[in-house]
Amino acid sequence: MSRSKNNELRKLVLSALFLSLGIVLPILTGQIKEVGDTLLPMHLPVMLCGLLCGAKYGFAIGLVLPFTRSLIFSMPPMYPNAVYMALELATYGLVIGYFYHKLKINHFTKVYISLVLAQISGRIIWAIAKTILLGIGGKTFTFEMFLMGGFIDASLGIMLQLLIIPTVMAIIRRLQS
Repeated sequence: MSRSKNNELRKLVLSALFLSLGIVLPILTGQIKEVGDTLLPMHLPVMLCGLLCGAKYGFAIGLVLPFTRSLIFSMPPMYPNAVYMALELATYGLVIGYFYHKLKINHFTKVYISLVLAQISGRIIWAIAKTILLGIGGKTFTFEMFLMGGFIDASLGIMLQLLIIPTVMAIIRRLQS
């Protein structure tokens, strides 16, 4: 098998692993929405997939993960939650993978810049999608709700991402050398 086919196969296998982790990790939060909204367990595998497999794989896993969990566990609810979560997670995987592979700076800085850009982009897409989807149902999504749900309630999960993802990437980099 050629080197490029091996690399693509490796990315597919890793993507399947990250999809599986994204399905299983929220079980650790007890499937309690408020705990999941705080710890953001589905974000970690999507972001790691984008970093290790690239933007298109991160995007794909982010897009299908909420729908897959919704079909298996009815969590998150399919509409509107799984829809806006899929757009948010797909953005995380796409942005983190794109910038990580395009930036030509040291590894540690590249991970953090890619991660922060993904966090900001994903939250913006989440807010836009949630505003539109809730608006269709006659509900509103205010700026205060965006700040509360996107940053204040999620602050522990955001900090965990800033700690765990660079640590995992450093361990992987060390193992590869």
